[in-house]
Amino acid sequence: MNIEATKLELMHLLLQTQKESLLEKLKKVFEEEKTDWWDDLDSEDQKNIEIGLNQANKGQHISDKEAMNRFKKWH
Repeated sequence: MNIEATKLELMHLLLQTQKESLLEKLKKVFEEEKTDWWDDLDSEDQKNIEIGLNQANKGQHISDKEAMNRFKKWH
């Protein structure tokens, strides 16, 4: 069975059930499977984001308006 058919079958079963305990179990499974987008980044991307946040926290940044003006000059 392909993934789309499985999803449809699960949606059908989900809509048919009146068992709150089953719905809570399913909700818990989904919550446990959630991943944080940060964990999906490679270490280099994480490092670059941390550098950018540190720079911003130190006031080492430019305004949106100035960034847009610089961008316009390149195009």
